Amino acid sequence: MPAPTRNTPAVRSLRRTAWADLRADLRASLVVFLVAVPLSLGIALASGAPIMAGLIAAVVGGVVAGLLGSSPLQVSGPAAGLTVVLAELITRFGWQVTAMITFGAGLVQVLFGLTRLARFAAAIPPAVVHGMLAGIGITIALGQLHVVLGGSPQPDPVTNALQLPAQLLGSHDHAAMVGLVAIAVIALWPRLPRPIRVVPGPLVAVAVATGLALLWPDVPRVALPGGLLDAITLPQLALLPGDEWAGLAGGVLTVALIASVESLLSAVAVDRMHEGPRTDVDRELLGQGAGNVVSGLLGGLPITGVIVRSSANAEAGARTRASAVLHGVWIAVFGIALVDVIQAIPLAALAGLLVVVGIGLVKPVDLRTARVHGELPIYLATAAGVLLLNLLEGVAIGIAVAGVLMLHRAVRARIRIAPPDRDGDAHHVVVEGTLSFLSVPALSRALSRVPTGAAAQVDLVVDYLDHAAYDHLDAWTRRHRATGGSVEVTEPGEQGRTGRSRSPFRFASWSQWQAGEMATDPTGTVLAGVAAYHARTAGLIRPRMRELVGGQRPSALLLTCADSRVVPNVITHSGPGDLFTVQNVGNFVTGEASQAALQYATDVLKVPLAIVCGHSGCGAMRALLDPPAVEQPPRALASWLAAGLPGLAAFRDGHPVGRAALAAGADEVDALAMVNVALQLQELRSPDRGLAALGLFFDIRSARVLVLDGDAQAFRPLDAQAGATKMQNGCPAGSA
Repeated sequence: MPAPTRNTPAVRSLRRTAWADLRADLRASLVVFLVAVPLSLGIALASGAPIMAGLIAAVVGGVVAGLLGSSPLQVSGPAAGLTVVLAELITRFGWQVTAMITFGAGLVQVLFGLTRLARFAAAIPPAVVHGMLAGIGITIALGQLHVVLGGSPQPDPVTNALQLPAQLLGSHDHAAMVGLVAIAVIALWPRLPRPIRVVPGPLVAVAVATGLALLWPDVPRVALPGGLLDAITLPQLALLPGDEWAGLAGGVLTVALIASVESLLSAVAVDRMHEGPRTDVDRELLGQGAGNVVSGLLGGLPITGVIVRSSANAEAGARTRASAVLHGVWIAVFGIALVDVIQAIPLAALAGLLVVVGIGLVKPVDLRTARVHGELPIYLATAAGVLLLNLLEGVAIGIAVAGVLMLHRAVRARIRIAPPDRDGDAHHVVVEGTLSFLSVPALSRALSRVPTGAAAQVDLVVDYLDHAAYDHLDAWTRRHRATGGSVEVTEPGEQGRTGRSRSPFRFASWSQWQAGEMATDPTGTVLAGVAAYHARTAGLIRPRMRELVGGQRPSALLLTCADSRVVPNVITHSGPGDLFTVQNVGNFVTGEASQAALQYATDVLKVPLAIVCGHSGCGAMRALLDPPAVEQPPRALASWLAAGLPGLAAFRDGHPVGRAALAAGADEVDALAMVNVALQLQELRSPDRGLAALGLFFDIRSARVLVLDGDAQAFRPLDAQAGATKMQNGCPAGSA
């Protein structure tokens, strides 16, 4: 039997792909190398560690974590998030013991990975992580600003802040000029044209500041005892005092936890920047732990996944982990062969770089997100704790505040009262959440606002009702009725409870109630849904509905199937007045009802966009492919399904949308449904209508919406960013 050839088309294609990946990774590695060098030097300076320790960590992070980790585009190295912790450890234990702490933290991370504990890092509230980083950033910026201005940083951020005015008003030497120039270059660099910004701003800032410092020999510069290889030193535990073992263990755990959380958060963020494989978080922790073991043994700083380098890697077009590994190789070459270049860098330039890095850790978007989600107290408490106490205590305070807020939300009831819209309407009191004895004062205040003798409706949209709250509401109901007023107390799942049936507690969720009631009383289910709508939604959309009283102004016509599983407003995230919706069996344009709706939408409402949405498992498509075996099928249904026969013929003739769907693994029913959408769009795109058209396909199993591409050749997934763009450019984005 002849040996298989080594030059088949598949092999040639594989070689071309590998060569293209290598070229892309090579370019990206050079960009990341230029970003990483000044940051690594600056972080080592801010930590109080030997300068070369930053480059050692960068090399190890690139090579070891790059080879052993899971995230395809994440780049690891020394990170600003550990600067404050390292400075405290070095001050307390010295550098060589701190290197041993890095080694131990790596072993703990390996243990985390082996025991699959990585996912528990996601349990830390984002507001705590962001507040911690903000506190670290402010600490770095305050300390390094003193260095920029020619002074020395104080041991804590409060002292640095108090002494900053005097430092600003004091005399400044040439070093201050160099540092301020570095800050100015970094601040202005993002505002320059894109072709210029191909070179990383931090590198340009350090280069400009170094060139400026040549004018003044008195400016302090980086001092190195030798090259990168000379800086490699083994850690020594013998230097640890006998009573410091508890502190050593605490340092190991602190570094391991912070490094793990930072790395996993960075990996998740990087996964959103590319379409490649997702990160296996446990394997990523194994790679990070192995990197810290090696970095600690060689005398380097702790490493984590660094979002600044990783985002630069993704934006530069990297495709595989080879870019991270190559960037580590370039740093090693730089540290061995270009020691004189490093020693020419002014310390003030690195300090200026760190001021910008520190300020960058305080992200306005994190503050806005915390405020929107009601977690601003957690963010501020964590940041204040880091600044006023230390990092561990700050994080502990943040977690404690998060627990208090969670408990507060869990046990409180949200109570609102709406006055009647018209004379004769009832005063509407809505209670949501947990109605316990803790919420009785708030309930009492709300009920006291109902006028004596007026009609009242109390909607209990609660998941827990205890005896104290029930007794209070029951007593108020009796007193109010005694004044001549009327009271109706309703709950989801009960059509009109009067408040006399004592139920000391209930633990039924909406889905559990719905499953129990649907089998026995469908009418009750619908009426209970109406009650829940009045309780939860009517008040929210009432302002929008008042705007629509004068008439509707929809931005699109949506033609979709009558299937109960397709909810147009849900899958398009739209609200009242956004869509003029037409639903029929099979989403056909032909037919009197559809034509009438189409004419009304185009001639009267003047909608600019028509959308046709099919769905998976469509009964109409199944009936076309496999007609029911009955002698006389229902005449109306058979006549209606005749509108789908052209789509069936196109599907059997090899329509490109159908071929693409079958090739992607769809069954014949779903492939025919996609072809049907494409043909209905052709009908809508007739020149006399002047409509823009959009084809959608709702996959019920995955709850995902696919979009027909511009060439009408295939349906493709739509990511969130592109979806937002399309919504803004034509599809209704929703008003509710």
